Amino acid sequence: MKAPRGRFSWPRAAESVAEGIGRVRLHPAVVAWAEARPAGERWGVALSGGADSVALLLVLWGLWPERRAGLRALHFDHRLRGRASRGDAAFCRRVCAALGVPLMVGVWRRAARRAAKVSEAEARAARFAFFGRELGRRRIRALWFGHHRGDIAESMLMRLARGSGAAGLAAPRPIQAMPPRRVHLRPLLGLGKPELVAALRAAGAPWREDATNRTGDFFRNRIRRSVVPAWRRAAGRDAEAGAALARELLEEDDGALEVWVDALDPVTPAGELRVDRLAGRPRAVVRRALHRWLVAVGRDGVLSRQGFAALLCAVERGGATRHSLGVEAFAVLRQGRLTFERGGSDKGRSRVGGLRRDRN
Repeated sequence: MKAPRGRFSWPRAAESVAEGIGRVRLHPAVVAWAEARPAGERWGVALSGGADSVALLLVLWGLWPERRAGLRALHFDHRLRGRASRGDAAFCRRVCAALGVPLMVGVWRRAARRAAKVSEAEARAARFAFFGRELGRRRIRALWFGHHRGDIAESMLMRLARGSGAAGLAAPRPIQAMPPRRVHLRPLLGLGKPELVAALRAAGAPWREDATNRTGDFFRNRIRRSVVPAWRRAAGRDAEAGAALARELLEEDDGALEVWVDALDPVTPAGELRVDRLAGRPRAVVRRALHRWLVAVGRDGVLSRQGFAALLCAVERGGATRHSLGVEAFAVLRQGRLTFERGGSDKGRSRVGGLRRDRN
């Protein structure tokens, strides 16, 4: 959107957007979290310059005036769109300067010489690495994101294509715990992009449009441009609202399964999986317990999907077995306990095929 002509005030625009959206339309769990936080705590806002992140910054500035001194904005320049990328950063500087919000800008130094080969995952990893560095340096515990209902639908469709379970399909979550003792917050998940745009337009507030969103270069863009519109038409109803409700229900189911596994306490401090405690439990519970064990012993992501399925079957059977977890690394099941062992030969023993080769 073009910058407004004549006299324009970002503080007045923030108050207008905040009033138009209001706390009642934000995710209640995020509002409850925010209102319970101690005074003086710093909050970071991921600011791209797009409509959703600009609306988020204005909402936070307008609804929590007592928090303004602790607000910090973070903008990451991927350097994939040349002058347009620099324009995004300049726009974010002007907005933050007008609101009195300090802005930290990161630049992806490696992107320029390999822009044609950059993947969506690489760009995201670079952005989040910058966020992590700045949060630690500035002692910021909470990072706020402008994800909305459209992002839920896109993420769900993308993850369905990869075969995700409840934990993956419950993303993006309104409150997401992140190491070390940080939290990601998404208060706009109950609103659609048109509602955010309408609030900005009513306030006369501009934002930046990313031209790459109209291309098919990335999977998310293809989902956004081609799949979601057809899905809406086929549904004949508010499909994005349905996806948002499904996400909430999946998060509840995911939480219930986590509580069940917690109650079984299957992974010992010594790094053993108490397979005997999993006997007769639903496969979903055994699957999560096995995944926790792989994380605990540092082998998460080593097995292919087929390899994990084979190890899961062995755990369910409970008999003594030995399965490969990489070079001279094994999962050894004996006497009701699964342990991680290094060295030795697996000749003559049963083993899992399908170690992961594609780490990217």
